[in-house]
Amino acid sequence: MKNALLIIWLSTTLTLTAQNTTIKSAEITFEFVSKGVDGTIAGFTSASTIDFDNLENTVLKGSVAVETLDTNNGLRYWSLKGRKYFNEDSYPKIYFESTAIIQEAETYKVKGTLTLKGTKKPLTITFTKNGNTLIGKASLYTSDFGINIKKKREDNLVKVTFRFVLT
Repeated sequence: MKNALLIIWLSTTLTLTAQNTTIKSAEITFEFVSKGVDGTIAGFTSASTIDFDNLENTVLKGSVAVETLDTNNGLRYWSLKGRKYFNEDSYPKIYFESTAIIQEAETYKVKGTLTLKGTKKPLTITFTKNGNTLIGKASLYTSDFGINIKKKREDNLVKVTFRFVLT
């Protein structure tokens, strides 16, 4: 009887620790540095599975809807969604999929591919975990994706912050 209870307890414990975590909700904000413009983007969908015990089994994969781009200025974000910049009609979503996840002390470096306006480029997001929340930071240049708001590449820097609430 003791052996049977031990086996049941062990199998339940192993099942609980082997469960993957998913992203329940997301908040994504950005800053276009040279113009001092802050904004948000929503419409987040995720096909992510996170296994903190075995990171090689983790995949961060998701998208956001360009139509949700918001800079708190109707004329500006209407322009940004147009053909000259994000071209929402032809490219309604922005995609990210991880290719590797590396834990470094208290951070997780998530390397992956960002697809924006049909262009795929590598992107690294550095996450920290706080309870059931992952907070990530990344930087990119919009000009690398054919979105030339300013003439010089360095003036097209965007800093992105991700806040994922986990299940």
